[in-house]
Amino acid sequence: EPGQLSEAEVTGSPTNTDNALLKEQMTAVNERLGQLMSTYQTMDQSDAEAMDSLLKAYNIIEEDRKQVVIEFASKHPASYVSGQEVLNMYMYNPDVSQFDSVYQMLDANLLQSKLGKDLAELLESAKRTDIGQVAPEFTATDVDGSPVSLSSLRGDYLLVDFWASWCGPCRQENPNLVKTYQDFKGKGFNIVGVSLDEQEDKAAWINAIAKDQLEWEQVSELKGWNSDVAKLYGIRAIPMNFLLDREGKIVAKGLRGPELREKLDEFLN
Repeated sequence: EPGQLSEAEVTGSPTNTDNALLKEQMTAVNERLGQLMSTYQTMDQSDAEAMDSLLKAYNIIEEDRKQVVIEFASKHPASYVSGQEVLNMYMYNPDVSQFDSVYQMLDANLLQSKLGKDLAELLESAKRTDIGQVAPEFTATDVDGSPVSLSSLRGDYLLVDFWASWCGPCRQENPNLVKTYQDFKGKGFNIVGVSLDEQEDKAAWINAIAKDQLEWEQVSELKGWNSDVAKLYGIRAIPMNFLLDREGKIVAKGLRGPELREKLDEFLN
């Protein structure tokens, strides 16, 4: 006779078990992050120095979070959770050699899955756009529909800036970019904006350029996240940027706030 349903025990799948285990290992890191977020909400956000030290503290916590994930993945190399966490962790501006070594740790079966193929694609694009690589060539159209190639802008230090009119953090970053552009454009610095707006957002894109007073070259395929340029550069989150030297080599990436100005000071003064 079949047992009563009330006596049945529901056990989690291996994925559930792994998730719970990782969550437990993340507790301390998440508590520190929570404290940092509440500090951020109560502080004077116009205090640049305080914001800067908060960002440094955040980066330290993020590094510790990475170490927890790496440790977990090394002990559970075949787990879907490991693969998903590694993907999430290296989705934005990855440390390429670290990403590569963690990828090599993962189980061959996992790497054959759809998730594994996504990881491989992300790693390939990260290698293409690593510091020291010549930035991949692309051509996209400007607001008037004229083609602009990356190589045609060579000769200055060039910031390739991925953004979109609908992206709040991008729009918040734009005043920084405008100020830096004004200060350095006469010293051999230029910017090209690559927008991830969609075809139906073309007017919003053009309005955002005018409203934010972006005077530099702007291009877009108007294909949103399906942009070939974004795929070429492994863009999974914006704002994201790459600083190129006069020969078109990537010398820095993911520069936010005062970091761009500091790099340009280093290279141009």
